[in-house]
Order: sequence, then structure tokens, then C-alpha cells
Amino acid sequence: MRRFCLTLTFLSAFLSFSIAQKQYQLKSPNGKLELSIEADDQICYSLRHENTAIIVSSPISMSLSNNKILGVKSKVKNIRRRVIDENITTAIYKRSEIRNRCNELSLTFRDGFRLEFRAYDEGVAYRFVVTENKPFNVIAEEATFNFDDDYMVYIPYVRGGKNKKVEDQFFNSFENIYTHVNLSEMGTNQLAFTPVVVELKDGKKLCIAESDVESYPGMFVRNANQSNSLKGVFAPYPKETVQGGHNKLQKLVTAREDYIAKCSGRRSFPWRIAIVSSDDKELLDNDMVYKLAAPSRLEDTSWIKPGKVAWEWWNSCGLSGVDFKAGVNNVTYKAYIDFASKHGIEYVILDEGWAVNLKADLFQVVPEIDLKELVAYADSKHVGLILWAGYYAFERDLERICKHYSELGIKGFKVDFMDRDDQAMVDFHYRGAEIAAKYHLMLDYHGTYKPTGMNRTYPNVINFEGVHGLEQLKFSGSENVDQVTYDVTMPFIRMIAGPVDYTQGAMKNGNKRNFRAVNEEPMSMGTRCRQLAEYVIFEAPLSMLCDSPVLYERESECTSYISDIPTVWDETRALNGKIGEYISMARRKGDVWYVGALTNWKKRTMEFDLSFLGEGKWTIELYKDGINADKIASDYRKSVIFVPQNRKLTVNLAEGGGCAMKIYKKFLKKTKKKYYNNRFSTDIKP
Repeated sequence: MRRFCLTLTFLSAFLSFSIAQKQYQLKSPNGKLELSIEADDQICYSLRHENTAIIVSSPISMSLSNNKILGVKSKVKNIRRRVIDENITTAIYKRSEIRNRCNELSLTFRDGFRLEFRAYDEGVAYRFVVTENKPFNVIAEEATFNFDDDYMVYIPYVRGGKNKKVEDQFFNSFENIYTHVNLSEMGTNQLAFTPVVVELKDGKKLCIAESDVESYPGMFVRNANQSNSLKGVFAPYPKETVQGGHNKLQKLVTAREDYIAKCSGRRSFPWRIAIVSSDDKELLDNDMVYKLAAPSRLEDTSWIKPGKVAWEWWNSCGLSGVDFKAGVNNVTYKAYIDFASKHGIEYVILDEGWAVNLKADLFQVVPEIDLKELVAYADSKHVGLILWAGYYAFERDLERICKHYSELGIKGFKVDFMDRDDQAMVDFHYRGAEIAAKYHLMLDYHGTYKPTGMNRTYPNVINFEGVHGLEQLKFSGSENVDQVTYDVTMPFIRMIAGPVDYTQGAMKNGNKRNFRAVNEEPMSMGTRCRQLAEYVIFEAPLSMLCDSPVLYERESECTSYISDIPTVWDETRALNGKIGEYISMARRKGDVWYVGALTNWKKRTMEFDLSFLGEGKWTIELYKDGINADKIASDYRKSVIFVPQNRKLTVNLAEGGGCAMKIYKKFLKKTKKKYYNNRFSTDIKP
């Protein structure tokens, strides 16, 4: 990784005028954001964007076990300012290179700590750093976000938290739709997991997030007194745990300590981030969490291969027209491998069921599965296998599992049902990433909290859930869940944190009137083209094909689009968007662009400005909602057209609809693939 840094350092430890001052300012490189820090009896900060108050005076502090409170009556010892301007070359991300440009202010205090502040054009961040090398516990952290009015906020509450004690909400799936309410209307006992977005004056938005959360609990937010304020809340450290939960694959916390983190000595703490946007589309394409994360700890990342995954769980091993009983058995997985191989899909996942149930032992494989045979068969078809693993089964014998299955030829694990982000669980995520990398295994952390930059630190952690994904529609009807509105809200909020294991790709689709939850023959909410567009909109280096190979074979045009689309990009551009209403994005790999757009339940005409393509003649493969998609959600039309000379393209989107494009130079030679209308049985050789 090449870095270009310009550093300007001003040390003023012995200058009386610097020591005496109690207020400090830090501006973004473009001068629009101004961070003010007051270091008096209490350390407070405030933030303005041009003439708009973003955050008003908000106290921050950290209480330690030695009766020391960092940030209360703390005296500044020295000051350092510097300009950071560097290029970060990414391993697996939505763009191949990031410019990391900001101004930094570092305040060192006499009582053994410093505060680091950074101001970017797109937001600000701060973190505590303890400089004394003595063991201590963090009793509490005060992270406050005060506002000058009762603004509307997009909040993902802990599901079911309304009827739970606060301490019981720390165990949760980190999956929920967004509640859009005034700050004062928030449930006083309800926790919300971050990121969250606050609507400010003049159409501006604030997104609260965090980065570099290592050996420390993740941050929830709460409004306990119905004020114009959000306050950080952190899970205490687990004192006692028992095996239990889903199929005895979880560790349930039965008692907690009176501290949130135990520390061995000198260390830095997570970045608290305030992202500011003047236009909603800026939230779609923000890199601050990645920029602030610790750099990659892997010298060699060439073995990490992103890609798409044929997946059996969502479609309930939904094979038809075959002469065998579909289920958790070798012949079924060979059928999925055949499908993946035929269409250039890189992986097949064996989800829950391949290991003996209720044993939490990944070395006990059900008799219907011969993993050695499956790996050999997949290798012969140039397909990799990924195994599902419940958290406790994976964690209890971590290194032996990774060594054994790596030697067998397995490419990675989908680890599920962590459902916590206290320090002990965060430690597991890092330990799992390190050991998996040692054996060249990729990880998909499912059933877990949102990413906080680990995908930069350990690029083998290729995906995260922490999202209300398509799987929810197997169980939840439209009376309980509005997934269409969620789809045009989540990318502005949750996706700021990093990639999502949303698991799109449904070939059965339902509109607002006829959608229903069907566990064994599930459908998506919204149109077919919406599903195609989500492969562009949603960031997912390991991207699932959720539906049955049988349906994909019947829908060859859609399958062609999905199988061709990359999952890691050289360039990403947010074209347009309004939170909760619509989105359009463009992503480039090599010389080929992909464009996707989504709307809410309102049909709309969207204009695409394709001027970013540059000169030359370009061809568009366009997938758009059919004229009858309002009645039959699977209705779509594919057309091949030239990009207009004015670089403007208008497309009609149905209610709950979308559109997807593949754009390439006119002269580009494309690889032709054959697709057959035969029944899937013709390709199956048990």
C-alpha cells in the first residue's frame, strides 16, 4: 500500500498561551465543517456545517476503575495538529483506492490520556487514547449527541425491546426495520443499534456511526428522557454465560460485570463518527468507517476470492423435476454445484443441517453428507464450498476446526447466531478472523452486529449480516414488515458501516397486494427487476443467490445478469437518492459499468445522468419493470440499446420496482453463454 502523507505538527507543551486556552477549533479541508472542543471542567464538543448547527455542546468522558474520569477536570498538556492526505489501496471494497484527507487535532491531557479529533469534508470523528501502561477497566463511556431541536430520526430499535429491560436488549439479532419518529417520541427504555440518521435543517442529515471497535463493546443509542439528545449505551462485560439459544449454538449471558471493558494497558478506543450530508445521495457513498479502521493485518490477500454463492436455505432445497428427495444430502448439493459450475458461480454454501443437530460439534457430520466426496466433486467443477457454523460450535474448538476443514478443501465459514456485541463477543470476531486467515479461510459473519471496519483490518471477513435481509420474508407478512421501504432506507444508514449479507435474488416476486410469507416457497416483496438492481445497490463481496436453481434455469436472462455481475468494484458512484423513497447507483469493474435503481411503493420516472461514462459509443443491456408489473411483480422487459448522445436515459419504475443495467463499450466482445429451457433434471447426475 502506497501512502502519501503531509504532516504538520505543532507542539505547544510549554507555551503558556496554549495551556491557558480552553477552546479549540478544527475545520474540514474544504472549511464547511467546524468542530469546536471545550476543555474546561468538562470536555464538550459541538459541530457546525456552514450556518447549520449539527451537534450542540455535548459532553464526552470515560470512567475508569481507578476512580479516574477522563474528561472531567482534565488539564491539557500539549496540542498537536496535522494534515493527513494519503491514498489507501483497498483489498476488497466498493472502490480500489480511497483518498484519506482530513485535518487532525490531538489534545494530550495530564492525567494519562489524549483525545484525537479528525475533520473530513464528509464528517468528523473522535476517540480516546489511554497512554498509561497499567491494567484498568472501563466502567462507562459518555458519548453524547445533543441537538438544538426535536428532529426526526431513523432508528433501528432492538427488536422486541419495547417490552424488555434495557439489560435484556443487549442480546439481539441486530435486525429490524427503521422507525421514523421525532427524538422526543423515542421509547425511553428502548435501545437502538447504530448507525442511525438524524434529519436536520436545510435538508441536511447526520449519521452516527463508529469504527475500529476492537476489544470493546459496540455502541447502542438511547433517549431515556425524551430530550433532543441521543446517548451511547454499551453492554457490560459478561460475568457468567451458559450454552443455549438456537439449537444450543449460542452463549447466553446470565450475569454481567460492573464494567464494559477490561484493558491490559495503553490502548486506543473506537472512533465515534458524525457523518454530515447536504444531499441524501452522499450517504450512499461514504468511506469514513473504512478510512478510520485499522489497516490490514494480512500481508497476502491474493487468496481471498470474493464472488457469488448458490444457497439452499432460503429456497428450502427447492429442487423439482428431479428423481431424488431434495434435502441435506450429497445428491442435492451436487445439483447445486452443477448449477453453480454451469453459470460461473464461485461457491456453494452448505447451510445449517450438515452437522449433527444439538451437539455444537462441527466434527460430527450427518450420515447423509460425505464432505470429502463433495469437496472433490466441487473441485472438479471449479466451485468452492463454504460451511455454515453455529457460533458456539465454531468458537469452542476454533483452531482445530479451521485447520481440519482448510486441509479438507473448504474455502470458508458462514458463522451464525452470535447475537451480541459486548467486549467478549467482539474479541471472538477478531480472534476468529485471525485464525481463519492463518488457514486461508474466508468468513461471513452472519447473525451478528454491523461491521465497524474489520473488513479492512481482516479482509478475509468478507461479509456481515446485521441487516433485515430477505430471509425475513419467509416468515413475515406485509402487515408486519414493509421490506420495500426498508430497501430504500437501509443503504443510506446501515450500509455506511460496510457490506451486508442481505441474500437477494428471488425469482418469485409479489406486489403490495399479493405478497405473502411462505416458508418453503418464499417470494420477495416488490418486482423482479428490484431483485436484479439489489446486486448493484447492496454492497456484498460474498453475494448470495437465494433462490432455487430450478427457477434460475427457467429465468435465463435474469440468471445471466446475476452470474455476470462482479461483487467487488474499482469505482462506485451514487447517482441520486432520497432516503425512504428512491436510490440509483453506478459501479464499475474494469471497463464495464453496472447501474441499479430502486423505488418505494410509489411508481416513478427516473432520469439517469450517464455522463460519467465519458467519450465513445456505449451499449446498455437494460432490465426494466414490465408494463404489467403493478399486477404481476415478475413482469419485466430486457432491451439492448445505445447510450444516447446526451448521456440521459429515462426509465419508468413500477411501484416497489427497480431497474438494472450493464453498460459496456460498443465494440466490447462478450462471452456468449448457452442457456437451456430444459428441466433441471437433465443436468443432474447423482
